[in-house]
Amino acid sequence: MLYKHKNRRERIASGWPWNVKIPRAVALLVCLCLSFSTFSQAYAFELFGYHLWGEKAESDEDSLAGVPDPTPYTVEFRVIGEHEDQPSELEEELQSVSLLVQDVKKLPSGASGVLARATQDFERLIGKLYEDGYYGALVQITVAGSPLNQAILHPEKITERPIPILVEINRGIQFHFGNADVNYKGSATENGLDLPNAQSLGLVEGMPALSAKVLEAEKQAVKFLKDEGYPFAKVGNRQLLANHASQTLKVKLDVVSGPYARFGPVSVSGTVKMDPEFVRSYANLPRGAQWDAKVISHAQSRLRDLEVFSSIRFEPDDQLDANGELPLTIVVAERPRKVFGIGANYSSNEGVGFDGYWRHRNLFGKAERLSVTGAVGQLLAVNNEQIEYAARVTFEKPGAIGPLTAFSTSVAAVQENPDNYRSTSFTYDAYLSRDFTEALSGRIGAEVYFANERDVFGQNDYFLLGIPADLTYDTRNDALNPTNGIEAKLFFEPAYDVLGDTENLYSQGSIASYLPILGTDRVVLAGRVSAGAIIAPSVQDVPAARRFFLGGGGSIRGYAYKNVGPRLDDEVTGGRSFMLFNGEVRTRITENIGLVGFVDAGAAYLTQFPNFDEPFSVGVGGGVRYFTPVGPLRLDVGVPLEPQRNDPPFAVYIGLSQSF
Repeated sequence: MLYKHKNRRERIASGWPWNVKIPRAVALLVCLCLSFSTFSQAYAFELFGYHLWGEKAESDEDSLAGVPDPTPYTVEFRVIGEHEDQPSELEEELQSVSLLVQDVKKLPSGASGVLARATQDFERLIGKLYEDGYYGALVQITVAGSPLNQAILHPEKITERPIPILVEINRGIQFHFGNADVNYKGSATENGLDLPNAQSLGLVEGMPALSAKVLEAEKQAVKFLKDEGYPFAKVGNRQLLANHASQTLKVKLDVVSGPYARFGPVSVSGTVKMDPEFVRSYANLPRGAQWDAKVISHAQSRLRDLEVFSSIRFEPDDQLDANGELPLTIVVAERPRKVFGIGANYSSNEGVGFDGYWRHRNLFGKAERLSVTGAVGQLLAVNNEQIEYAARVTFEKPGAIGPLTAFSTSVAAVQENPDNYRSTSFTYDAYLSRDFTEALSGRIGAEVYFANERDVFGQNDYFLLGIPADLTYDTRNDALNPTNGIEAKLFFEPAYDVLGDTENLYSQGSIASYLPILGTDRVVLAGRVSAGAIIAPSVQDVPAARRFFLGGGGSIRGYAYKNVGPRLDDEVTGGRSFMLFNGEVRTRITENIGLVGFVDAGAAYLTQFPNFDEPFSVGVGGGVRYFTPVGPLRLDVGVPLEPQRNDPPFAVYIGLSQSF
């Protein structure tokens, strides 16, 4: 199916979209991966409460070590007007910001420590209530029977253990915005800019007066100015007047633009092995052009995608130079240049496999990258011919033609042994790739492909010369766990088979969309539609490794890997076209745990375009997600509704990231 890429680096290193192996539908698949880099930082990682590697988080018992006179206390939370038998959503939100509640097992030092924590709580609770628009709220904290403001005067009189604490909250009436005004000061008012007013910034009269709305309005006003040439824009005076008689909040904001600026000279510091001139050029900050914070953000993203730096900061000077330009320094810290990783996997259908990679991320000082990857599978096969392997060597050169165009070239050898065919292939390719915008990227290249295959049609050799090209449009907020945005991919490759004297056109596309519902990203609808077509004289003129097969992870879960498609003598031949639909409902029930329900449906066809003479195969199921700092761990169970020969009654899939 369509290849999955997480960034431009992966796109330009990959070959044919359907050459990337998708995990098979198996009874159980367990993958263990280890990666190493010289002098790299070790990150702590825990799974389901078990510490796996890195510096272990401090336990509650450890936190008490060295604390003089650790003092226990109890907390009773009481929100006036709420049900006593079941905490309301408001009460749960207030408790979530309460240090007295959240840190109850981390005992403070003496009564003074308890009182200090209670004082912090008073400020945090008031802040949370204001955040939700309750400006008339009352918070009263009683410690050992005395109001907090009296108890802090005589902590030595608090002798009861554990110390009883009562938190009483009367939230009152939610306030709404009254008159709101945003005043701009500085040279921006003289340049004819269409400055955003209070209403366009979200301060709408009659709407709930959430303090977060005020802060967001300030942020957006400042961002607008920084995107329009005013790098020193800031919020001046802020006047908020709560009218308790009308339960309204009057807002008056002063936003100071500062002087107009253009991009000035750029310097680079912190480089060790990297060429600072390359860093400056690759950032592509146009000297003399109007200052624009978006340009800075895009430059930062481009440098980050090089994967050479552990940190990147853009530090403008404090004032303009004599030409009205603002000098800027790019401060970087380099990562280790060499990194390698190893992995192992096991499945009840395929046996044992290993994979690994070695990568040099900065060969000649301009982020040139050399990668060597390899994998071997089915090591427990009866004979050596059933063993699968893949090896690839890739060289990548960013900034080959200007800062936005990269070059890559690779050579690969692959032996595949699914149930339907056996293929040994060799590939050489070279690509130019370009980022047209922050969301739109593409590449075009040349490819030489040779394959020796045996399938239901017999033994065949293929020698293809092709010109592959693809486009990707990606607005997802997170590549591993997207909750909004879309991702669209389009691939074409005209190819000529020298041995068969045939001309083929390969095409494939997909679009995936992610929609949060119920006003939160805790419930997300995810959907993907994929299709492909190969224009060729017959299906035999297409290498089996490049035909369309469905089934397994990444396509129709529940079915055996590559076991869905047109059949000849009850053997799946693969098709020249396909249609595929994937739908998921993703819910996040806690910070670490999520549940997913899914439906996958699709079919592959012998014809050049889908003619729908093959019935759709449908797989349904559900899964669990465990959210980690490196992405969600995925466990899915799929059931085929209409299993064919070789299909299991169900299949289990384990991996990192969402399924699409």
